Amino acid sequence: VQLQASGGGLVQAGGSLRLSCAASGGTFSSYAIGWFRQAPGKEREFVAAISRSGGSTYFGDSVKGRFTISRDNAKNTGFLQMNSLKPEDTAVYYCAADSGIYYSGSMYHRPSIYGYWGQGTLVTVSS
Repeated sequence: VQLQASGGGLVQAGGSLRLSCAASGGTFSSYAIGWFRQAPGKEREFVAAISRSGGSTYFGDSVKGRFTISRDNAKNTGFLQMNSLKPEDTAVYYCAADSGIYYSGSMYHRPSIYGYWGQGTLVTVSS
């Protein structure tokens, strides 16, 4: 499956952005979707993930209560809604897809389980 992330841009602190992850070349509903971000000089950080059906969602501690994740399997697209953005949210955001089955939601926090990655979209939050 190929992934294309989009929707990044420049926003003021307190603002909102919605990122999209468009998939092609595979059965979208067969993959869990994860979002990660990487700021300059920092390691890649887990942001959020959503199960194949959309019934389960997972969030990193730094974004809980501010970000939501969703998907539209009919449109082969995943979404990351980011509200109350902070300057520390500035990073390149990547979407990723994983076809594995896990008994623990914490597995989705691990970049290593994702076999497919999009190219990233830059989010810049000004203070």
